[in-house]
Amino acid sequence: MIFVNLGKNLHVKKLLFALCISASALSFAQDYSVPAASPRQKVEQQFSMSKISIDYGRPGVKGRKIFGELVPYGQVWRAGANSSTKITFGQSVNFGGKTVPAGTYGLFIVPTEKEWKVILNKDFQQWGAYTYDPKQDVVDVTVPVNKLADKQEWFEITLNPTDENSGNLVIKWDMAQAEVALKPAKPDAVIKIADKLKEIKKIESDAAKTKS
Repeated sequence: MIFVNLGKNLHVKKLLFALCISASALSFAQDYSVPAASPRQKVEQQFSMSKISIDYGRPGVKGRKIFGELVPYGQVWRAGANSSTKITFGQSVNFGGKTVPAGTYGLFIVPTEKEWKVILNKDFQQWGAYTYDPKQDVVDVTVPVNKLADKQEWFEITLNPTDENSGNLVIKWDMAQAEVALKPAKPDAVIKIADKLKEIKKIESDAAKTKS
């Protein structure tokens, strides 16, 4: 009987050890993943009274000819890799001279050698641009393409503020760069709201000083 009990205890110990190893492996798998060929990037920038956020895939040049070959001229491109690029505006904006309501949109590009058509589309949940429907376009703006002095290996989208209420959406890859100007759609309303917010902050600050 003693021998049998020891055998059972040994079996239980082995089982517990296996469970611990499995739990450790699961925890390890949750912390690590296989490196992505085109890693996903999320960018968020304070803009006026709200924020702009972008979610996109970042392919690399990897010795390939990009524009005019990998990304054909005159065809709609997902502006990144894998699932389509998503851009979210926390308030209505002036997107390159055209008004866009607050919300989330798919960002697409039709490149040519000297200029890019940058498109905001209602469908932001598609894979690539395979189901792109121009009927779902909200706005499009055409902007010039500038040649970079140094190669941009990984596709990049950034938001560069030019003042507290405006900025540029900057898109660059390989030797090409394009920018779309961003401003509040209703600047007068923004100024009035900002003034009111400053008044509220002052009232709160004065009240805090009185209590102390």
